[in-house]
Amino acid sequence: MADFFVVAEEEIVLAFRMVGVDGRAVSGREDALDAFRYATGRGADPSGRPYEGIGAKVLVLTEDVADMVEAESLEWQLGGGFPLIVEIPAQGGPKPGRKGLVDLVREAVGVGI
Repeated sequence: MADFFVVAEEEIVLAFRMVGVDGRAVSGREDALDAFRYATGRGADPSGRPYEGIGAKVLVLTEDVADMVEAESLEWQLGGGFPLIVEIPAQGGPKPGRKGLVDLVREAVGVGI
């Protein structure tokens, strides 16, 4: 069982692998959706065999990937199960208008970090 699993562009997945975090590189919505289902244990692989989930505690998605699986991710988060979903900026940096992690934590707890 892994504590973290990342779904992102190939370069980001490779960077995470260098520090021991497994992941899956994706290049479009279908890839992203399949990787999301694999990580959460929802759905089945292309041959129809059900995914069991990987047991990760945290699923890391880049903003681009999160946009590709937005509806599925929201449904998963509302269910309150593991893995928890964390979004990180894509390789090109954060998207304009998106709040950073520090801002989100500040809003959630009311304390600056």
